Amino acid sequence: MNPVLLLDEIDKLSHDFRGDPASALLEVLDPEQNSAFTDHYLEVPYDLSKVLFITTANSLHSIPYPLLDRMEIIEIPGYGENEKLAIAQKYLVPKELAENGLSRAKIVFKDEAVLEIIRRWTMESGVRSLQREIARCVRRIARHAVNKDYGKSADKPIESFKKTVREIDLEKLVGRRKYKNDLVFKEARVGVSYGLAWTERGGTMLPVESRRFAGNGGCTITGNLGEVMVESARIALSFLRSVQERYTFAVKDMGKTSFHIHVPEGAIPKDGPSAGITLAASLLSTLCDVPPRPAIAMTGELTLTGRILPIGGLKEKLLAAIRNNMEEVLVPEDNREDWLELDGDIKKALNIHFVENAVDAFEILFGTSIAKKKKAAVKNTAPSKRGVKR
Repeated sequence: MNPVLLLDEIDKLSHDFRGDPASALLEVLDPEQNSAFTDHYLEVPYDLSKVLFITTANSLHSIPYPLLDRMEIIEIPGYGENEKLAIAQKYLVPKELAENGLSRAKIVFKDEAVLEIIRRWTMESGVRSLQREIARCVRRIARHAVNKDYGKSADKPIESFKKTVREIDLEKLVGRRKYKNDLVFKEARVGVSYGLAWTERGGTMLPVESRRFAGNGGCTITGNLGEVMVESARIALSFLRSVQERYTFAVKDMGKTSFHIHVPEGAIPKDGPSAGITLAASLLSTLCDVPPRPAIAMTGELTLTGRILPIGGLKEKLLAAIRNNMEEVLVPEDNREDWLELDGDIKKALNIHFVENAVDAFEILFGTSIAKKKKAAVKNTAPSKRGVKR
């Protein structure tokens, strides 16, 4: 049997004047070199060619590319709410009850209570924080049982202790809520569109706001955005300038109009190649002075010719849309196969529109309210006076 070596959280590697672990791992993980790997401490060669190396990481961005190139990447999506609920009810709750001496007590966690813990007290793709919050809840229940003298005598055995954890009991058991819904307005607003972003802790909403005012055609971008999103904003504005004959803009001269694009929560860095269509929708709403349809989110990068490119993290993004009461989501056409692999509960919760280009996306978001009406050509039937002899 070949040995297996697990390297956990390899994306947390760092280097300083004492050495660079990533450089050593290049030789360790390369099957062409690790048959005679020599440790610099013992100076003894090892044959690592038969060792199966398994590494874990939360993000690929911080792993050096030469090291990443030697790995076969297997992406594991995060758990959905129903999956977390099943894990909690079958494993986490019984485990914490046993560890706190309440396995024989009649304690029941309602599904609604567990779902509320998932939505308001945790923000992760796994279940580590969920287990921590359930453990805190069970410990407070155990303290309450001890204060009532359950389990201390035969008159009040622990088996007679009953507790049903409901949604209204959570703040007393686990404290104040840690997370709220993302910044989403219930009503449609001009210049406000909602994108979807992937983070290491799962999906999240990405609201985008834009405003126009008299200026010199420039564009101010705020919200602690990375270089990729700044370029996406510039591409979105350039694309809209190229198709202005299609839509009824409320401005006559874009060269004398300046724009300000802002993504709220400026303290949080934001970057990624999937916000192009969201930025374009916000700008188009501002230009036409027409709000997009409410309760609709979108994701996809926009090219200068209007194509919408595929994205990653579709499951996490759709879960964020469901958590924030979105009803419809615009998804790139090339992600249709990823959609077919998702669970049935996600498919039932959302109405998905697959789009290939920005024009189709704008038609779904705004309908025909912003389309410029074509003028019908009037045929002149009057006889021409040219060439008439007198």
